[in-house]
Amino acid sequence: MSFFQCVRVVSPASNSLSSFPSVSATSNSTCSELDLEHFKLLEGESFYFVPYDLDHPNSPDENFTWYKNGLEVENITTDETHETHHHGGALFLLNVSTADSGSYTAKQTTPSGNCVTHHVSIKVFNGSSGEDLTYGAVKNSKLNKVISCPSPVKSTCDVFKGKFTWYKGANLRQGEHEAKLRVFNATEEDEDIYTCVCTWTHNHHVYKTSGSRRLIKLETNINRDVQILSPNNKEQLADEGVGIKLNCTIFCGTNVKRDCKASWHLNNKEISQMTGYNQATTREIEEPSKNTYSTAILTIDKVSAKDFQQEFVCKGQGLYTYKETTLTLKQRESIIPLAIGGVCVFFICVLAATLVKCFAIDLALFFRPYLHQCRHNQDGSVYDAFVIYETEDLDEDAEDKLLHFVTVALPSVLEEKCGYQLFIQGRDDIPGEDHLVQVEKCLNQSNRLMVILTSGSASGIINKCPTSNQSSVIGGFDWQVGIHHALVQREMSVILVQLGDTRFQGYTHLPPGLQHLIRKSAPIRWSGGLQSAAAQNSSFWKRVRYLMPATPAKKRALSAVV
Repeated sequence: MSFFQCVRVVSPASNSLSSFPSVSATSNSTCSELDLEHFKLLEGESFYFVPYDLDHPNSPDENFTWYKNGLEVENITTDETHETHHHGGALFLLNVSTADSGSYTAKQTTPSGNCVTHHVSIKVFNGSSGEDLTYGAVKNSKLNKVISCPSPVKSTCDVFKGKFTWYKGANLRQGEHEAKLRVFNATEEDEDIYTCVCTWTHNHHVYKTSGSRRLIKLETNINRDVQILSPNNKEQLADEGVGIKLNCTIFCGTNVKRDCKASWHLNNKEISQMTGYNQATTREIEEPSKNTYSTAILTIDKVSAKDFQQEFVCKGQGLYTYKETTLTLKQRESIIPLAIGGVCVFFICVLAATLVKCFAIDLALFFRPYLHQCRHNQDGSVYDAFVIYETEDLDEDAEDKLLHFVTVALPSVLEEKCGYQLFIQGRDDIPGEDHLVQVEKCLNQSNRLMVILTSGSASGIINKCPTSNQSSVIGGFDWQVGIHHALVQREMSVILVQLGDTRFQGYTHLPPGLQHLIRKSAPIRWSGGLQSAAAQNSSFWKRVRYLMPATPAKKRALSAVV
């Protein structure tokens, strides 16, 4: 469906819809010539025209003479039965066609006898011509739009009491019958050509006149009070001799295309390509919010000592407001002392860990009396350790070393200097008492089992009874009972002491039970010598004392009595 549209254009090249008359008189004419008016009409519509300067369009017909295509060419009638006629100064072109295109002139004779000539140019187009027949566009950033019916259409409706109808594109706008169409909360979807159609009646016939305007929604811009987003601190750390970038960012409003600028100032002057300083300013409109930001980046090639004494001012200029904030540079503390302190702490920790590892036994022995003086174990033990060893099948030198260690070294250090009570096999046997009963009883009364190993222990420890089927079990009864207590009943801790070297075979020749104890706790190696035997604080005796009970049996017995 096509609609009737018209456009009124004023000569010579004006974009307005009306103009003030420019009267000119020539020596060849007694009539005053007024400006030529131009109109574009859509074929099939009707056109009602009154010259813009005519005060009384209903003047008597005899005061006007209308012509087409020049004077005396074609006289336009006042007969209303004709589609082209006039009433006084008003011209009617009804149901126009392309043949109605041309120039029309009205010669007016005033009561005073003066002559005035009115000119109008009419061009008629069909709907498929593609000619732009719209009037001025409605183009602003307001949220609510008002589209006014073009003046020639509104004037026609006002004179003939016509009815307004509005179309958006080809779609009828229901319920819109006013000279102004309002579009609330306009969006991009509301952009289109809006046509105002006036339906009017003349001489009992219904006619239509239309005019169109294009609605263009401009992006809304809202200028707000400037807000400084960065810097948000009064100080910024910097290193002397090192480059730095300072950020000044402001917020100006929504969709602000101008009057939004951030800048850095120094000594009341905007920094612009100063030596050693460089400032770059950008403006960004964020999508889809349209929030507008301006950012100034100040680049300092190398921070000098003077820069720490100066104030850098971030200024934000908006349309209505202006704000500023001051930033100073602060010398960053050197990390060298911190690094040195960290390295020192690290080495102290490593040293402490090394000392603890190397002197763990010494520390344990030092603090043991204080940690255990209130926690004596009242287990009823008589002996701190039950000492077993084997002397058979040893050569004379090995046997002398073994006996010296067992009868001299052990008692002189553990008993005489440390206060422990030992049951030494062969030394503490009670004559006449059954050996089996004595071993069982003394083992039960001992807190530790101390096994003395020699390089020749294998042959002596292996089963002494050639007829026994248990060839891999320790031979002596005291050995068997001691190992049983340590492995099966788990009632005793074992202290293994190795005299001399283990030779090439190591401990693989020993019975499995004893090998198991060796895997759990490596033997303490005794290198021999009287000086070592007498040195209570030697490494060997410290390790032995560390494995012995914290409190000797004698002290436990006394504390129990008290």
